[in-house]
This record gives sequence, C-alpha cells and structure tokens, in this order.
Amino acid sequence: MRRHINLELFVFLILLYVSAGCVDSREVIISGYTMGTFYNVKIVGGKIRNTNKLKTAVENRLKEINMSMSTYIAESEISKFNADISDAEKFWVSDDFINVMMVSKKLYKLTDGAWDGTIKSLSDLWGFGSTEKKVKIPEKKAIDRILAKTGFDKIIVKENNYLKKQKADVKLDLSSVAKGYAVDQIAELIIEKGFENFIVEIGGEVYASGFRGDGKEWKIGINMPEKNASFNKVYQSIKLHNTAVATSGDYRIFFEVDGKRYSHVLDPKTGCPVSNQVVSVSILSNRCAFADGLATAVMVLGHKKGLQLINRLENVEGLIIARQKDGAFTDYYSKGFKAKYKPVFLDD
Repeated sequence: MRRHINLELFVFLILLYVSAGCVDSREVIISGYTMGTFYNVKIVGGKIRNTNKLKTAVENRLKEINMSMSTYIAESEISKFNADISDAEKFWVSDDFINVMMVSKKLYKLTDGAWDGTIKSLSDLWGFGSTEKKVKIPEKKAIDRILAKTGFDKIIVKENNYLKKQKADVKLDLSSVAKGYAVDQIAELIIEKGFENFIVEIGGEVYASGFRGDGKEWKIGINMPEKNASFNKVYQSIKLHNTAVATSGDYRIFFEVDGKRYSHVLDPKTGCPVSNQVVSVSILSNRCAFADGLATAVMVLGHKKGLQLINRLENVEGLIIARQKDGAFTDYYSKGFKAKYKPVFLDD
C-alpha cells in the first residue's frame, strides 16, 4: 500500500541488540519494500534451510494484503469498493479485507468516531491522500459537503465476507490499520513456520516475539517527534516481549500556511486537521492492527480523553507525547506502561 510520503516512519526500529553483546549466530534477516515503505524481519535461534523460500512466502503474503487494501492499486479490493457502486449492491471481499473491517468497526465504536476509515475524500480534499501536494486550505462549504458522506456507520459490515454501502459515494482508506494488520499476518506466518524468537517491522510498526539472540528482551526506539529529526534519532527506547507497538504522529506529513501548520491527522467530526498539542502516540497491544488504529484515534482525542480510553482497555498501554507552548515535550503514560516496558531516555 503506497503512502503519500514513502518513509512515514513514526517509530524507527533501532537494532540495539546488535551492540548488546553476544548474539546468537543462527539468525536470518529478511527485508524489502512494501506498502510505500520498508519491512524488516529478524529471526534468531532457529534453523532455516532456505532463506529465499521464506522471503518469497513473506512477500507473497504482503502482496495479497496490498492487493486487498491499497488505494494506489486500481484493481485492489478497496479501489473497487471506492468506485461509486450502488448502495443496493453487496460487495464481497476477501478474508483479509473483512478482518481489517471488523477491527475498524471495533475502533470506530470504541473511540466514538475518533477513528474513522471513511475520511478518504477529506484526506484528498486537504491534499494528503493524493500524489499531488496541495497547500490550499479548503473552504468550509467543501469540507461540510464531504462530511455529509463520511462516517463508518454508513457501511454495513457482515462477518460472512460482504460489505454494503448506505451511501454510494462513501470511500474507505484503511491505511491506519492495514500496515499493522500486515505486521500481525507476517508474525503469524513466521510462527506457523515454527519460529519463536523474531521481530517484524513494517514502516515503524512492530511485533516482537520471544527474545533476542542474547536472551534479552527486544528493544525498539520511539522516534524523536520533530519535523527535522532523522529517522534514527531516538526519543526513548522501550523493551518488548510478545508485544506489538504502533506509533502515529503529526510531525512528518503536514503543510504550513501563514505560519500555521496543518497536520495530515484529521478529526473525522470537524473534517479539519487536529490541533491539540499531541505530536506522537505509541500504543502497545497484543495485536498491531488494533494498536495502529488506536494510535491514530488518540491523536484525535488528545491526551486527556486518550489516556482515559487506554486505561480502560485490557492488555493495552500507551505513551502520548505533547508539545507545550514553549516547545518542550510532556510525556503522558498509561497506568502500566513504565512497569511493563521500562522506557529509557538516551541520556539515562
């Protein structure tokens, strides 16, 4: 699934284990390009007879997901759905598509619409969903006109693999869940192959299973939430074991008009970019698809409502980074975050 900007890496996977001492020599690294970004898989402590065969299996699975949910592929399922099909038609979809739609339905209800997969037309209007960069602020009339045809509740989602529009011109963009879903699927594929200790990363979304080659927990670095920060500049690192992490932020994709910054993170209720001081949200959960979507929703909700939501959920933790008026960052942690994931700043 291509993105408007290819390297949208809100979490940079730092391979701290490389310099952590003795590393198991039985390791395989598979990497490549998918969904407009890069993927990396590292497996340790297992016997792999044919690395090329494993890489082919990984890339074939990624292609299947891409053909399902990429808005940049004309023949993908989501592109066909986004065509103005009649609201009387049943639209039959693959297991991948329905699985992501079920997660999306849950996120929409759980966040009271702060996450909404039907904002594609809004994103296009603001210039964030197309390949042509737009720096003109849309008129309110245009925003209101599109808001009238958005809302995830305008799509009927049936578990027996079909969707039905309640308005013919409603359009989907599942990019804030699909990348996390791909991480989950590749992790499942690797487990099915018999491996326990590995890490999967796609464009910064991560699932870490088991342990590193030195027997310690995996570590990943959360990117410094500044527009000019390099992708390997780490704000803080956290430890992971059998956990997924996804991060959303407003500091990579935006435009400025008259000194005001407009982020690609849109509020589905107003149709406008959010402006609530939150610059980065990292969510940790059992499933990366859910974490991916929830991180986007918390960006919209803001740190107070976002933390309240995270703290109500089982097996979910989060870190919200907000920028104060003086430019300083304030960290807001969920109740169990520090104890479970042991965040460390580089100067600690």
